[in-house]
This record gives sequence, C-alpha cells and structure tokens, in this order.
Amino acid sequence: MSRMPAQVRDLIMELPDSKIREVSLNSIGKPGLIALWFGESDEETPEFIRDAAKAALDGGETFYSPNSGIEPLRAEIRNYMGRVYGRDLDLNRFTVTASGMNAIMLSFQALVDPGDNVLVVSPVWPNCSETIRIMGGEIRPVVLDERDGAWSLDLQKLFDAADEKTKALFINSPGNPTGWMMSEGERDEILLWARKRGIWIMADDVYARLVYDRAHAPAFIEIAEPEDRLIAINSFSKSWSMTGWRLGWITAPAALEHDLAKLNEYNIAGPTTFVQHAGVAALRDGDPYVDGLVERLRRRRDLVTQSLGRFSRVRYTPPDAAFYAFFAVEGMADSLKFALRLRDEAGVGVAPGIAFGQSGEGYLRLCFASSERALSEAMERLRPYLD
Repeated sequence: MSRMPAQVRDLIMELPDSKIREVSLNSIGKPGLIALWFGESDEETPEFIRDAAKAALDGGETFYSPNSGIEPLRAEIRNYMGRVYGRDLDLNRFTVTASGMNAIMLSFQALVDPGDNVLVVSPVWPNCSETIRIMGGEIRPVVLDERDGAWSLDLQKLFDAADEKTKALFINSPGNPTGWMMSEGERDEILLWARKRGIWIMADDVYARLVYDRAHAPAFIEIAEPEDRLIAINSFSKSWSMTGWRLGWITAPAALEHDLAKLNEYNIAGPTTFVQHAGVAALRDGDPYVDGLVERLRRRRDLVTQSLGRFSRVRYTPPDAAFYAFFAVEGMADSLKFALRLRDEAGVGVAPGIAFGQSGEGYLRLCFASSERALSEAMERLRPYLD
C-alpha cells in the first residue's frame, strides 16, 4: 500500500523551476542543436588543471578535507588575491566552497533571517535571488537602466530601496546576464553608504577576470577594511573553464571564519579534496590561460555584436565583461515561449530573459563562450526570427 510523502515546506514547493533548465529540458546533446543557454565555455578544462586532479587522486587525496578547505588552496587563494587586487589578506578570511553557488547559499544562511530584505541589482541569475527566498527573506530588485547604449545603476534608486529591515545588498559585477560592470566611483559610494547603514555587501565576483578593457573588474575587496561587512564570492567555473568541478571560495571578515566552517560542515562537510588540488594549479599556473580565454571571448563578442547589429528587431548593448549577449527583441511578449520556438525551429538554445526576473522579460540571453564557427552558424539560423 503506497503512502503519500510528507509535504515539504510551502515555500520550497512554490519556488519556480529554472526557466533556463526548462528550455534545455530533454534537449541537451540533441544532434544539430547549438546550445548557447548555459553560462559556460565550450572549452574543456585545461590539461594542467586536469593533471593536478589526477596526481591528487593517484596520491591518495580522497579523504575528508578541513571544513574551510585544504591549507595549500587557501594559501594559493591568498597569493592570487594579492596578485590580482594588491591586498595582503589574512588566511583566515578564506573559506573554500563547493562552487560559487554554494558560496552564495552559505553566505545567505549566515546572514538572512526570515523577514529581512536584501537589495538585488537586477536582472540577475535567478539562483542568487531565490536563495534569499529559501531563507525566508524578501527580494528587493533594483533594476539596471538601459539607455544611450549602456547599462547603468541609479545609485539613488539603490539607496532609497533600503529600510530598517535591509540586511544586505547583493551585487553581481560584472553581471550575468547584462555584462554591466560597476565603476570605481560607484564602488566607492556604495561601500561608504553600506558602512553608514550597517548593511552587508555580498559581491558576486565570479566574472571579475573576464573583462575586455582592463585586467579585472573594480572590486570592493580592493578598498574594503578587514572589518567591513563584505562577503566576496568567487568561482573556478568561468575563468578557468571548470564548471563541472564545483569549486569556489568566500572572502569574508575573519570573524566569520568559524561560522562559515560550521555551515560548510552542515551542508557538505568540506569541498571535494582532490578537486581542491586542481584549484591550486588553476590559481598558481592559470594566468596565461585566463588571458588567452579573454582574447578568444573578445573575438566571439565582436562576432555576435556585428551579427545582432544587423537584425532589425534587436536592441542590444554589447557587454563590458562576462560572456553574454543580452538583447531585446521587438514584439516578443513571452521570452520563454520564444526561446522554446528558437530551440525547436531554429535549433539554437538561448535563455529566456524572464529567467532573470521580471525586469528581464522582453530579452534573450545568448552565451557567446562557444566556437566562432558555432556562433556564426547560430546567427544565420536566428536571422529569420530576429530580422
């Protein structure tokens, strides 16, 4: 006799399914389909990183790791942050996580109580905002403006959105899906405001190295004091083409080290040990790969920008960073239905703008981290639907 399962929390049942996954459902690996819906490069993880993981496996690195991560990786993160941002940060400020997404979840678990609200610069990758909802918090989107060929953040609108229940600001810069990047001046003003208000800043820096006019994006970690209420999120997925490895890290005030270690214990115990050794190699030896990836992405961005610029129904602001084309389509009332149509009729997989919040409706996101050949073919297939 079958029994009905116990009902999960109403809040969890009401969480929306990923609309990106909905478009890709049952179509991953479909012959002839050009899949540009997920945020990942089509390049395999570099060989030197794979070799480091193999050597760790062969060396018996298959046991539990410390909750905060293995010491060699935390030390290499310290070296990396010093090299990139020019800051000598204490080792106890770093917590290794099982992906950037896991880092976001741990951070919101640490900060958000039911009834708190979090300001979220939007449109944004849906996993970021829904994590707030899972913790019982309120999402307060602060929508970027698109005008005069650029995305911009109205700082006064951001500051006015806060009240006495605002616990944190979540800001993804460079941003997914828009490619928007905050300026040094905006960074400085936001940090000063957050200090005065006692509001945490959660900075999603996973695209910080994928920038087209400088070595890295402006980051709060460059100017913040050790005691500032700042949590910076990083991931190995994007810059080192390690999406399937699930490895990231948190930079936070040292006072949070023990609590973040406890949260790691109760979520995953600790990140996969041999994968952490691959992370050591990525940070220590990976700068030439990252620089080369940026140059390849620059060419692909330019190819997509040129093509979209010829389509009469498209309005498009080329990104300053990251690897997404986020473009509006004239007359498109339902981006999910349109994305499904492009998948089925054109054989091109893109993400619907509505996946990134209500402010994304009317847009599509195309990840251009694929080969120029695949992108050229995708543009030709899309022409009849966008021109």
